[in-house]
Amino acid sequence: MNPTEIWAYEMDIEDIPTESPSVNLLPFSNSFFDEYMNIYNECFYPMRKALDIEPYNWYSSYSQMEDKAKDIFVYFEDGEMIGSVACYGNEIDDLIVRRAMQGKGYGKKLLLWALNHIRESNSDPITLHVAEWNRGALKLYESVGFKVKSKEKVR
Repeated sequence: MNPTEIWAYEMDIEDIPTESPSVNLLPFSNSFFDEYMNIYNECFYPMRKALDIEPYNWYSSYSQMEDKAKDIFVYFEDGEMIGSVACYGNEIDDLIVRRAMQGKGYGKKLLLWALNHIRESNSDPITLHVAEWNRGALKLYESVGFKVKSKEKVR
């Protein structure tokens, strides 16, 4: 892979898993921003750095996400933000899990929650995009039934 080229997969899912997400997420509140920003930047920094996408830490101000906040949902456990997922119409985006909590099934729970949340309001195919570099996320999405629809050159 040419380091200046960045590829992403567009994925979709036809059959929503019947497995219950077993988590309840809250609508985003601006009072969550600092913790959300830290987790978001922590999650995406390694990829953005490896692919030389600047700024490496994306969020630094609430104004960067203010228009998207109504579609973001967060998960807390014992008062600590564990992760978050955004649902824009029929698209899942920015699924993040605090680094210390990764590998414990939270990503799958958030993904299942998002699938069910979207399905409550529309029956359109559910899609997402994932960087080719992000093999862990790709594996997660495939494990619940997402299939690669196309591969796109981002840069």
